[in-house]
Amino acid sequence: MDNKILLIILAILLPPLAVFLKKGAGQDLIINIVLCFFFYIPGIIHALWLATR
Repeated sequence: MDNKILLIILAILLPPLAVFLKKGAGQDLIINIVLCFFFYIPGIIHALWLATR
């Protein structure tokens, strides 16, 4: 339970780090980095979706 709370906090503050900790280096990380470069909010939403899934 504590790990999920930490991932949610990281998803809000540093979305790519949360995705990396949840899924590792892969397709989801690349998608999140691209989303964060263009718009920060979609990157946060994507990271929260992966962290709570």
